[in-house]
Amino acid sequence: MRQKAGGSVSLYLAVAGGGFRRYATYATATAAGVFTNTVFGLIVAYTYIALWDERPGLGGYDQAQALTFVWVSQSLLAAGALIGGGFQEELQERVRTGDIAVDLYRPADLQLWWLAADLGRAAFQLLGRGLVPLLVGAFLFPLALPTDPARWLLFAVSVLLGLVVSFAVRYLLGLAAFWLMDGSGINMMATVVTIFFSGMLLPLTVFPGGFGELVGALPWAAMLQVPMDVLLGTHAGAGAALGALGFQVFWVLVLLGAGRLAQSAATRKVVVQGG
Repeated sequence: MRQKAGGSVSLYLAVAGGGFRRYATYATATAAGVFTNTVFGLIVAYTYIALWDERPGLGGYDQAQALTFVWVSQSLLAAGALIGGGFQEELQERVRTGDIAVDLYRPADLQLWWLAADLGRAAFQLLGRGLVPLLVGAFLFPLALPTDPARWLLFAVSVLLGLVVSFAVRYLLGLAAFWLMDGSGINMMATVVTIFFSGMLLPLTVFPGGFGELVGALPWAAMLQVPMDVLLGTHAGAGAALGALGFQVFWVLVLLGAGRLAQSAATRKVVVQGG
């Protein structure tokens, strides 16, 4: 089955708006998410305080920077779907039931459609679940938030690139349903990998030697670690910060390209599993 190409910018903006509105309707789930992120942030923050009291300067951060890492990370977790909650399970289910055929007949690109919807979801999660935990953290702890507007602009660009990297990884997981009978196992494995290699539990700069260099070069680092380093100014000079953004752009191109190839392979011969 060959997908029809096309779709205007206004179409994808409408899809993104639909993704935003869809998640905005879940007020109870959003409130529960805010509570969870805040409580988890408190637990991690006090753990970091104890750890950095014993090891000042661990990972190249002082304690205020480490606490900033905690609370800004909490504001990004839901947006980046780092612990699940993304679209990949819905896409896998549509493949399993055969509803993907409807998606392929739309006058829009399948990958761009899901990207627009996911960015709309992420925009809501940044506002709905990310803002309150960050404000709580800033009220309770001394954070090292920058005052330079240019740093915040670079951070915003880095966050957007990180969201696209996260989408690209999850899009590959969604397409895996064309070949797998059940995507729950691979989804669970992907969540564990993302939690560990994104910097969610500990900054990746904490890991020593060659292993630290390896995890810093993987795509999961582009989801959280790189945006945090851009915000904290750990890159010396504007050139280094732009190099960090270039690292993210590299993984965006590689992973979106891999998704495009997987999509092409899957849609050349659609096999609906289970029906």
